[in-house]
Amino acid sequence: MTFRRNAELPESVKRCLPPPAQDIYRSAFNHTWQGCRSPEARHAMQRELLAHKVAWAAVRRRYEPDGSGWRPKH
Repeated sequence: MTFRRNAELPESVKRCLPPPAQDIYRSAFNHTWQGCRSPEARHAMQRELLAHKVAWAAVRRRYEPDGSGWRPKH
């Protein structure tokens, strides 16, 4: 499960992040997803949760919430 375009991201991500932050999210998610391969299906949910956590952490490094959305850190 990777995201080829920002339009494929979860609605919660698209709704609150500006497009450049969505790019960061998508890239971090995809990188983590592809790096955490497990042959067992029961690990798929853990893999997805980890990928979302890493993606949000990547966004937080460069953006911060401003009440109505997210803005770049200065």
